Amino acid sequence: QVNLVESGGGLVQPGGSLRLSCTASGFTLAWYAIGWARQAPGKEREGVGCIGRSGGSPDYAESGMGRFTISRDIDKNTVYLQMDMLKTEDTTGYYCTTDLGNYCSNYGKEYNEWGQGTQVTVSA
Repeated sequence: QVNLVESGGGLVQPGGSLRLSCTASGFTLAWYAIGWARQAPGKEREGVGCIGRSGGSPDYAESGMGRFTISRDIDKNTVYLQMDMLKTEDTTGYYCTTDLGNYCSNYGKEYNEWGQGTQVTVSA
């Protein structure tokens, strides 16, 4: 059974940083592509970025390019989303996602397995 649990969200001022974590149970994260997506209530899903099975250079959507960094810790079965230079428009729920495939697609926004999410609020 696939289970993804996000953590690390919170309130931060514009320009600040947060590191989100996605810990998996029921499967090994490093065997699959893992995406990060975000979605506000009533709005469309937006892919943020994705790291493939190889663990090589992650793909980033334009919204996070140069500000967000995805990494993983195989021993902890965890994928991270480091978010720097946060903007008010980054405020929303963030989710890690997977479809248990090897390669990234659309930054994970269309994957069928999602965690419960963690809220990020960027406000002065």
